Amino acid sequence: MAKNCSLPDYAEYHFTLAEKFLYLLEGSLLLVMTGYLFYQSWIACAFLSPILIFFFKEKKKELAGKRRQELSLQFKDLILSLSANQRAGYSIENAFREAYGDMEMLYGTKSPICQEVRHIILGLENNVVLEKLLYSLGVRSSQQDIMQFADVFLIAKRSGGNMTDILEKTAAVIEQKIEMDKEIQLMISAKKMEQKIMNMVPFLIIFYIGTTSKGFFDVLYHNLIGIVIMTICLGFYGAAYLLSKRIVEIEV
Repeated sequence: MAKNCSLPDYAEYHFTLAEKFLYLLEGSLLLVMTGYLFYQSWIACAFLSPILIFFFKEKKKELAGKRRQELSLQFKDLILSLSANQRAGYSIENAFREAYGDMEMLYGTKSPICQEVRHIILGLENNVVLEKLLYSLGVRSSQQDIMQFADVFLIAKRSGGNMTDILEKTAAVIEQKIEMDKEIQLMISAKKMEQKIMNMVPFLIIFYIGTTSKGFFDVLYHNLIGIVIMTICLGFYGAAYLLSKRIVEIEV
């Protein structure tokens, strides 16, 4: 169970082979659609290839954020399990060993929290102090609540504080934060849907007019002035996309 494994940096995300194929397909479709609708040129797709890089970066950022949220939720359950084990008379080190079984049952062996608990158990078996292992998790996770727990745990360990109470209070704080985040996401879910629809509107308008009114955009294609105008429009669209994305992204 406690075998060594490479530890993830939660600020980064690495695609699986299936994800690489899927997002390459999505990005290529976006690239071709942009090149054809804005310039009616397949050659333009080559010049717009940086869109693929941006697309991959955005996907990695999105998936890394989801993984951090997943870890934070699972960490709350880990704290509750540790608290229950402490009340049952286990030392904090043995409480982690017992908590692994609970996390495995709840989330499976491949979950982020099981991976982290395995690392903690392995560290304890190799005489690494628990405070250092928790601090490492806090730094790699980039999650404020985990980092704060590592700091509070260190202080309590040195001063002989009531570890059970600390664990229960930490779990309550994390749960409040998760509930608040859920409420915020629920309130802005409609706005997020509006943002996605509005992001598609320019493409749909160009496609509709180009399909129903053949030759309407010919004056904007295959000439320098038209290319400049469409490039400016594409730039404004990109700026509007980034602005709308920042507006609907709220982190607790």
